[in-house]
Amino acid sequence: MNQRIAIENISAALAREMLFPVIMVWNRLEGRPRTKDFHRALRAEVRDPLWMLTKQWQVGEFKGDDAGSPVFAKVHMATTKLHKYKPNDAQVRPFDNQVPFEATVEQRPVPFVGQQHILSLDIRLLMGRQWIKLLNSVGLGGLGDLYIDYYGVNEPSPDSREDIAITAHPPVWQHFSALTGRAMDGASLYFYLKGDTTRHAYDGIAVPEDKKDDIDEIAERFIGWYEKLFYQPVGATNDAWVPEQLEYQFDVSAPKGGKEKVLVAEEYYHGRLDWYNLDVDPSRETLVNGEGSVETEGDAQSLEDAFTSSFIPTSIQFEGMPNTRWWTFEDGKTNFGDVKPDTTDINKLLLMEFGLVYANDWFMVPVQLPVGSLANVQGLMVTNVFGERIWVEASGSGQDENWQRWAMYNLAVRGSEDTQADTTLVLLPTVPKISESKPIDEVYLIRDEVANMVWGIEKSVPLPNGGSKPGREAAIELSSRYKQFLDSEIGTGLVIPQEPEYRAAIRYQLMTSVPENWIPFIPTHKDGDNREIQLQRASMPRIIPGDPNLPEKIKPRTVLLRHGLEETPPQPYFVYEEGVVRAGVRVFQTYQRTRWHDGGVFTWLGVRKQTGRGEGSSGLAFDRVKPTNKD
Repeated sequence: MNQRIAIENISAALAREMLFPVIMVWNRLEGRPRTKDFHRALRAEVRDPLWMLTKQWQVGEFKGDDAGSPVFAKVHMATTKLHKYKPNDAQVRPFDNQVPFEATVEQRPVPFVGQQHILSLDIRLLMGRQWIKLLNSVGLGGLGDLYIDYYGVNEPSPDSREDIAITAHPPVWQHFSALTGRAMDGASLYFYLKGDTTRHAYDGIAVPEDKKDDIDEIAERFIGWYEKLFYQPVGATNDAWVPEQLEYQFDVSAPKGGKEKVLVAEEYYHGRLDWYNLDVDPSRETLVNGEGSVETEGDAQSLEDAFTSSFIPTSIQFEGMPNTRWWTFEDGKTNFGDVKPDTTDINKLLLMEFGLVYANDWFMVPVQLPVGSLANVQGLMVTNVFGERIWVEASGSGQDENWQRWAMYNLAVRGSEDTQADTTLVLLPTVPKISESKPIDEVYLIRDEVANMVWGIEKSVPLPNGGSKPGREAAIELSSRYKQFLDSEIGTGLVIPQEPEYRAAIRYQLMTSVPENWIPFIPTHKDGDNREIQLQRASMPRIIPGDPNLPEKIKPRTVLLRHGLEETPPQPYFVYEEGVVRAGVRVFQTYQRTRWHDGGVFTWLGVRKQTGRGEGSSGLAFDRVKPTNKD
């Protein structure tokens, strides 16, 4: 047996009673200079010429250029601050740079009344608790019961048709009944105080004379607290939402050379506001009010500024960037070879070419700009390693028939295509992140080609207690409640039902029914135009078998579709026909919340629009013959 492979007495070997001779050898590769001439060593000779060619292509050596790297740069910029804001067709107002621009544009009034009853009970109770808290802060907590009695929550009556929208939903009904006589409706007090400056919070309540001044003081604090809690338009003068087009529209402007640079936004509905939502309108030299007067606020010339800054250019670094050194191999985290662009993916091809070929040719020059301003790069002076000074103008600033005019991230200019490209940089006072609630209103607008109309499907409807419910479930509960109400009238002898008696094998049906959460929009001609079509909100009849009364019109329950119904008299609601595409439209309203740069919190109610669910069929049909034994 080979003693080197197998050991006869392993116990003795482990106890070191038996020793084995070992020869240990160290070896390392070590460069030994054989000559004092390092000329050949510095040639960087390789044995793979193809790898060398790829590295030369990577650093751009095949495109020889007599140029040097930049070592110093000066940039000259001209800035002007935004100073006017005009929501939709409302009055021009000063641009508020201390509020997130999303809140300024998207703000919508919190719905407190609708569908012939109160809404947002949760916010009403919050306001009531705040008022009781303010009373306790000045030692007037004993007056809380008086305010609860005067501004209390009314209990819904099961025998009243006006309260059917509340009693149709048992949890909502229970909520109202449990709060009757126990909680205060703070919104009623707030709207009473805002209705007239001569009103006082102690009107109708037995408050001692020496305590009325304290009540007036906390009333001002109460109004300020609520108006800070939710950022919303005052009346209808600051609402940029256009219900007919289902989008926001607004204008902003900044002074420039004795005139104004006007930026317009007519199709904002995305929920995230940035520079690409704005277009330049060179035909307008100033923002004008609806009456035609020009709004002037402050000294416009003081808002314009020009400055020159000096920098040391820094090479751009990004993830997956090919290394610029010859002898460094990439780790393969970004595999450009695995990118498979189509022939029409121009942006993807440009990105690959930038990352693989020109990555080390780009440098960054950081510039700090004031928030809420427009900036123009007048020019950039670059000094390279050879001491040459090069004047660089903004990319895309060339005239017509000049290749330098092309740019991807420039503002769109309205009007003729011959207009020179606009290279303005827009820095809006926006926020990077917004917290969003679940939709309190959600509507799908779909096309029904069979019925030749558009339907507004209420996917989610607001409930009186402040919550929301799927529209189909809410419609079934409301319809059942109307049927129960009719049955109760029948039981008391108020209604004499007349059941139809079918003697033939077939019967004639005038029309079929659709769920109550399907609101019809019928095509109508615009006034004075025989060709252009718009969609008008209509109503389906609420048909209850055995009801001798004329059918009521089913009205929408969402705030988005009830536009004009709360006015006196109710106004019609039209939607532009081209706004409802074949893919459908989803419109929903949510609460938005964000934190501003100073730590303040802004909460507002905003609307968003997205692509919908496609076409659909309601099943609506007219003049049908059906068997008698079938519904």
